Amino acid sequence: MNIHEYQAKALFEKYGVPVPKGAAATSPEEFINALAQLPDGPTMVKSQIHAGGRGKGTFTDGFKGGVKFCQTKHEAKELAARMLGNTLVTAQTGPAGRKVQTIYFTVACDIKKEYYLAILLDRTTSRPVIVASTEGGVEIEKVAHEAPEKITKVFVDPAFGLADFQVRELIFKLGLTGAEAKNAGKLIRNLYTMYWETDAAMVEVNPLITTPAGEVLALDAKVSFDDNALFRHPEIVALRDLNEEDSKEIEASKHALNYIALDGNIACLVNGAGLAMSTMDIIKHFGGTPANFLDVGGGASKEQVIAAFKIILGDANVKGILVNIFGGIMDCNVIATGIVAAVKEVGLALPLVVRLEGNNVAAGKATLAGSGLALVSGDTMADAAQKIVKLVA
Repeated sequence: MNIHEYQAKALFEKYGVPVPKGAAATSPEEFINALAQLPDGPTMVKSQIHAGGRGKGTFTDGFKGGVKFCQTKHEAKELAARMLGNTLVTAQTGPAGRKVQTIYFTVACDIKKEYYLAILLDRTTSRPVIVASTEGGVEIEKVAHEAPEKITKVFVDPAFGLADFQVRELIFKLGLTGAEAKNAGKLIRNLYTMYWETDAAMVEVNPLITTPAGEVLALDAKVSFDDNALFRHPEIVALRDLNEEDSKEIEASKHALNYIALDGNIACLVNGAGLAMSTMDIIKHFGGTPANFLDVGGGASKEQVIAAFKIILGDANVKGILVNIFGGIMDCNVIATGIVAAVKEVGLALPLVVRLEGNNVAAGKATLAGSGLALVSGDTMADAAQKIVKLVA
């Protein structure tokens, strides 16, 4: 689950991570109150969407930049009015963009130098890793490609926690000394505590800045959380912005379905994340484009299968459906029964290819064969993928 920058910075403040003073607003009427909370002088206006690259983005009306520097509060108010309700397109939103429904005003800081700092899970070592670089304010992927020697990684033993020598290593690699080093050390420790205690999946500060006065501040904040741990954090769940999520993904979450919308036209209904990834790959291999990732899990019920079909059919781009089930724990006949019930309930005019294999497959195939539905059977995964690609084409 992702949250907005202003929400992330509120968490930062709770854990003692210094940030520039700021205030959020969701309407022109709220602009006045939000700006009144800030001191007079240069102000930043920041569009709040769940996507990066806001500063380089372009609104659909041609207005450029979702993050703007303003000399006065009056100018900030005017620019905020242009952003609010407008659709911002960045490299991460895709051409459709995201509608800006919240504006975040912050004090514009005097920057001495910019750095990069992030904490995330390294899946190779199964440990948290702190990633730091002296090259802040730019995409870390670009730094990794062009100057990998400028990136430092510190792996944290989850049983022991962040050690003092690791904090000192990070400070040394960033070239910080004196008051800056002391302030950075405190910030890094507090940021790691936040990451750990909130079950965050990623905490990214880009840029982390130093000021001429020796302050170290998180100028930006991007935080995402492990969905599987949200049951422990109702206060974080309350920060969820459904306006930033695909309506189909929201509906899928209500039925415990793992669904991610894509931009293709062949819908997939699969059990198991690995098999779902393989199914998307083989569709691409035979010249098709998957419309979604949909894992119904190892023990899906008839009701979940029906819900999955309804979600799939809610995507206007879908021109065909591929069901690929390998029954281990999953009973193939449960899937077959769900398919039949779903098609009869919602109707289906699209091509449907079904491949079943594994637990109780004979009963599943018999259920489909006796249903009277106009579906195509696939003998293997490759056979099923070829058939649906051909039917859609």
